[in-house]
Amino acid sequence: MQLSKEEKQQYNRHLILDNIGEQGQLRLKNAKVLVIGAGGLGCPILQYLTAAGIGNIGIIDHDTIDQSNLQRQILYTHDDLGEFKAEVAASKLSRLNPFVKFEIHIEKVTSENALNLFSNYDIIVDGSDNFPTRYLVNDAAVLSNKPLVFGSIFKFEGQVSVFNYNNGPTYRCLFPTPPKAGAVPNCSEIGVLGVLPGIIGSLQANEVLKLILGLGDVLSGKVLTYNALSSQQLIFNFDKNESIFIEKLAHDYEVFCGISNEITEITFETYALYKENYTVLDVRTNAERQIRYIESLHIPLQELEERLHEIPQNKDLLVYCKSGVRSKVAIAILRQRDFDKNLVNLKNGLDAYS
Repeated sequence: MQLSKEEKQQYNRHLILDNIGEQGQLRLKNAKVLVIGAGGLGCPILQYLTAAGIGNIGIIDHDTIDQSNLQRQILYTHDDLGEFKAEVAASKLSRLNPFVKFEIHIEKVTSENALNLFSNYDIIVDGSDNFPTRYLVNDAAVLSNKPLVFGSIFKFEGQVSVFNYNNGPTYRCLFPTPPKAGAVPNCSEIGVLGVLPGIIGSLQANEVLKLILGLGDVLSGKVLTYNALSSQQLIFNFDKNESIFIEKLAHDYEVFCGISNEITEITFETYALYKENYTVLDVRTNAERQIRYIESLHIPLQELEERLHEIPQNKDLLVYCKSGVRSKVAIAILRQRDFDKNLVNLKNGLDAYS
């Protein structure tokens, strides 16, 4: 395989680098990378991998574009609201680099599809924002023997690492057990500085290029932390835990993370038919509720444990949020506090019924 004349023009600044050249660019062209999530981290990851000439890029994301995404998810505009992120991302990235092939997966990563998906790629990049997905992706990468490029963000800080590289340490070596349900909120609950995912996602893309090209020191057994307010960047070392064995995927990673335990779910249509049977609780943020809501009691997830006494217990409780994830966390908290009535989750959250 050789580069075309147009490709040589497109990748000129790589070709003139001594450590890359045409052979290095061909390695990028032949690579297959799966990016999980086309959101805050996924946008810069996808943009730089596309620009660099990764020949085959998979995008898996089942979410649609919301106006609140635009503050940091810089692939999208107001014209894209309501569209699937994976489809819009692939369309726009194809215009950035027509020499890249995209495979779109509009679905969640699950225990049922992860191993089959991962088998088609060389490197997995995690741009997810929740613990069940992170543990699932880690375990599937280990079982598939694929390196995993990890990134996470929290308000003004971010982390980057590479797991399972040459049988090196994994995510479970760093975090053997998940945090208590609701203990670590995501950016939809507490916010995030808009440029931070751009920085962390770019660092993740950098690790992918290093892996493919065999350049530099890969962040295996290391965690790079970045503070956007101080611009301080630190690297911490951690060892592989030889006592951790992953033999198969868990059936339900939400159960593993204490979020779900056979939670009853109903659709919005079912709720509409039997709404008189439920007390309804909205656990989204104040800002989300100002945009739209269904008639309900409102207690943001971060305030739930302190305000449990405000929830009447004369009816079953239907809990909802944007996508159905935070509401499951809320149900886990309520179960821990022995809530007296049945707890029901609004399936896929409010956005599914807009």
